Amino acid sequence: MVVPRPLLQPLVPRLRRLLPGLAMSSATGSFSLQQPLNYRGGARLQPADGGQVEEVYEPATGRVIAKLLCSGEKEVDLAVQSAKAAFKVWSQKSGMERCRVLLEAARIIREQRDEIATLETINNGKSIFEARVDIDISWQCLEYYAGLAGSLAGNAMVFKPSPFTPISVVRLAEIFTQAGVPKGLFNVVQGGVATGQFLCQHPDVAKISFTGSVPTGVKIMEMAAKGIKPVTLELGGKSPLIIFSDCALENAVNGALMANFLTQGEVCCNGTRVFVERTILDTFTKEVVKRTQKIKIGDPLLEDTRMGALINQPHLDRVQNFIKQAKEQGAQVLCGGDLYIPDDPKLKNGFYMRPCVLGNCTDDMTCVREEIFGPVMSILPFDTEEEVVERANNTKFGLAGGVFTRDIQKAHRVVAALNAGMCFINNYNVSPVELPFGGYKASGFGRENGRAAIEYYSQLKTVCVEMGDVESVF
Repeated sequence: MVVPRPLLQPLVPRLRRLLPGLAMSSATGSFSLQQPLNYRGGARLQPADGGQVEEVYEPATGRVIAKLLCSGEKEVDLAVQSAKAAFKVWSQKSGMERCRVLLEAARIIREQRDEIATLETINNGKSIFEARVDIDISWQCLEYYAGLAGSLAGNAMVFKPSPFTPISVVRLAEIFTQAGVPKGLFNVVQGGVATGQFLCQHPDVAKISFTGSVPTGVKIMEMAAKGIKPVTLELGGKSPLIIFSDCALENAVNGALMANFLTQGEVCCNGTRVFVERTILDTFTKEVVKRTQKIKIGDPLLEDTRMGALINQPHLDRVQNFIKQAKEQGAQVLCGGDLYIPDDPKLKNGFYMRPCVLGNCTDDMTCVREEIFGPVMSILPFDTEEEVVERANNTKFGLAGGVFTRDIQKAHRVVAALNAGMCFINNYNVSPVELPFGGYKASGFGRENGRAAIEYYSQLKTVCVEMGDVESVF
């Protein structure tokens, strides 16, 4: 069912209350933001130095919706000092006090779910349907860790988002302040490479967590090494999804779609190498193609849209080049892969493409070896379990993997053999906050979510107390 655009009207006054500096109507293509995008000491502000201007786009329309000023070395230092001061207050609070603050932040996010999801959709192009799921996961994460707050001192954070998606994290910072977090405990600096370098090299930053590309992750490790700083890296992947002939076919097709086309394929753990047992290759491929062709592309704020726009024009061009190279290397485009221009004229400059399924793929093709980070699925046939496990592991990445089969012993045998940090059996891309997430090999190290994540954001201190006399051998 198509939801009429006027139903979005009630969001407008609420968004204006959340962000007084924005101008928007209910329609995609009319949002603009004038407010500062840095956040320090409990308030939005412009950076103290830096000043390089980056344009922020609405992927659905290609419009510039905001301009951010990149933070310089002085602004980064001010943010770090603000965080240090706030941590002294936060760490002295009781576990119950910290728990209450986190629960209050979760409540506010839950209450403002639709407004925050709308901001997220406008800024990153994904469907409003998906954005709401992301917002739900965020408050669930806070509730989960609120329950563990009693035994931890917590941390202060200086957050640098991607310059492509700088908007919604500032709203999160405001929510933390509203919930009672000490001002400065969660600060936001905006910028690109230089800002990130200032942050990594700052002597008072004790821990670095990064999500992004392998080359950037390597550079961050190098900078962290000079300061002897622990690092958590989540660096993407080229994950295998293995479909055995004894699978429930409809579930396997659903799983392959979920493994490839969420957020326009811009998901690091996507299962983009789909290995299909040869006896069901034709049947599976036909059904996947049929379902892929039915995916509704278009205005991401419409309720029935299931695929919005890619993040920006350079990235869209990059994905298109991968498809062009795949065809040159012998892959067959079974559907999609071309640019998509919606009927709505205000969307004509958006960054859209049709989801693509590639057949006739081989393991040595670039489209099979490199992370495309777009809506491109590569289908590869296999004959035996031993063969497919070896091929699945033949990659520099190791973030995720999945298997579809009715044989639960085989499923466990296969995922035990996969060199991947997050494995799925008979589903894909489902990650409850209780489950640790992270990779092997070039996909990085460290874990997010679950109790395991606490280890990577804590320092262990051992205290030995003698209550009696000291015995000496001297």
